Amino acid sequence: MPDSLGHRLKYAVIAPSTNTSVQPEYDDMRPRGVTNHFQRIAIPDTKVTDDESFMVMLQNIRDATMDSVDVAMTMDPACVVMGMSAETFWDGADGAERLTQRMLERTKGVPVVMGSTAVDAALKAYGGIRKIGVITPYMPVGDNQVRKFFEDLGYEVIQVKGLKSPSPMLIAHESPQTLKRAAIEVSEGADAVVQCGTNLAFAKVAGMAEFWLEKPVVAINTATYWHALRSMGVQDKIDGFGSLLLEH
Repeated sequence: MPDSLGHRLKYAVIAPSTNTSVQPEYDDMRPRGVTNHFQRIAIPDTKVTDDESFMVMLQNIRDATMDSVDVAMTMDPACVVMGMSAETFWDGADGAERLTQRMLERTKGVPVVMGSTAVDAALKAYGGIRKIGVITPYMPVGDNQVRKFFEDLGYEVIQVKGLKSPSPMLIAHESPQTLKRAAIEVSEGADAVVQCGTNLAFAKVAGMAEFWLEKPVVAINTATYWHALRSMGVQDKIDGFGSLLLEH
């Protein structure tokens, strides 16, 4: 007998303990018969004021990630979803591939979906996108890694707007108005807008922004959950989060 609630799919979702956006956004996108099971990466809510303190935060995540994966695997997921962002962009496209392989070794071959490669898949699903504007909650050291990832894949990054959020938990406190203004700012000259940072509550803002800007606006949580669904054969169309989940 399959799981009574997750009879179609059970996802294990790995996310930092400070993250309060990815779980409600994923759950809002969840089709009937699909369940999301969150395992937290235990990190402190350190202050982030510059590149050095950003790297301390990132190292805290790195140190605890694989232990969280091991715990998540005990519920026998069909797929592991990385509800975290910065590390999946680190060291560009090659770094993302190395991280994917490390994760697959840890999950013993259970499929793994990551934000960086999911966003690339989303952009390819739209077709014809070469120039992008990017929003992040990061310090410049993180913005540079995001830029490198997309440039490695052949995109032209017109602009990166880093919000420099003052702690991993406070990323979720960035207002919808702040996110709206950032989307408008980076959209000029771009074929699409991309948002990174899974604790930015951008999924519904992205859907609205597509109406304002008349171009694709890709939220990383939407792209990651979309990619997790589609790669596992779930084709349900979901309204309220923009064109990606509704049309692709």
